[in-house]
Amino acid sequence: MGTSKAALRWDGATLLARTCAILARAVGGPLLVVGSPGRELPALPPGVRAVADPKEGRGPLQGLATGLAAVASAADVAFVCATDLPFLQAAFVRRVLAALGAQVDLALPVVRGRPQPLAAAYRTAVTPLAEARLARGDLRLLGLAAEVCVARLDEAALLSDPALAAADPALRSVVNVNDPAAYAAARRRVGRDGPALPLGEEG
Repeated sequence: MGTSKAALRWDGATLLARTCAILARAVGGPLLVVGSPGRELPALPPGVRAVADPKEGRGPLQGLATGLAAVASAADVAFVCATDLPFLQAAFVRRVLAALGAQVDLALPVVRGRPQPLAAAYRTAVTPLAEARLARGDLRLLGLAAEVCVARLDEAALLSDPALAAADPALRSVVNVNDPAAYAAARRRVGRDGPALPLGEEG
C-alpha cells in the first residue's frame, strides 16, 4: 500500500477505527489490535487494547497467535480479521461466530472459492498449535486448518442467515484493499452503490 492500511481514511475516521466499531457492534469486547513491531498504530477507540507482535516478518500466523494468546484468559472464542475490510458488516461477524459450535475450532468462510482465514472465528485453545507451527518455521496461516476441526462456510451457508443476507447479499465483508488501486476502487464502489456507513473525506 505504501502507507499504513490501518490509517487509511474511511467514514471520516480510519479503517482501523471502523473495523473496531463494527466488531464492538457485533460482539462487544474485549477488543484487541495486534500491531507489527516498531510500527505506530493510529489512535484506538476507547476500550480497545493493542499488543505488538514479538517478531517482525512472520506474517499473519504470528499475529493470530499473538492475538489469541492475549485474549485467551478472557474469551474462549475470537473473531479474527484484517484491518483492511472496509465493507465488513456486524451481521457477517455474528454469522461466522455462530458456526463455532462445541466441536468446532475454526469457522472459516469460503467466498467465491477462496478461504478467508482473516475474517474467521477461532477457539483460543488453538493458540499452542499456532505457536508450534511458528516454532517449526511453517508460517502458512491456512496450514493451521489442517490440524483443527473446521466448519467451512460457503456463500449459501453464510447467506442462510437472514440478517446477513439483508445486510450484505454480495458478501463484500471479505473484500480487502491490498494496494492503492484496490483502495480507490473501494471508494468508487461506495460512491456508486451507497455505503453501509457514509464515506468520509480524505484528511
